[in-house]
Amino acid sequence: QVQLVESGGGLVQAGGSLRLSCAASESIDSVNVMYWYRQAPGKQREFVAFITSAGGTGYANSVKGRFTISSDNAKNTVYLQMNSLKFEDTAVYYCHTDLGARGKYWGQGTQVTVSS
Repeated sequence: QVQLVESGGGLVQAGGSLRLSCAASESIDSVNVMYWYRQAPGKQREFVAFITSAGGTGYANSVKGRFTISSDNAKNTVYLQMNSLKFEDTAVYYCHTDLGARGKYWGQGTQVTVSS
């Protein structure tokens, strides 16, 4: 069973930056896609960004140009650099991967709070 552990959340003023980390309990070299999702209070969980094993990336329109996803396979870690944060970015951020027959995995989440 794969464990995903997020860290790096916190309280930041609007316009500020944070970098989230997602550490996997095993190698992510063969993982096709790693995702970041977020869930704001009273709202459904939503897609934020993905990165493929080939290094391809994709973003939700709401974060495009402000957030950058990256990975360090040597550390089995995926990052989410968040710049120009807005109040509406406040949410719990989750790391996620789908390993097919091995199942789908989510981290426990890390809280990001942006003060306006």
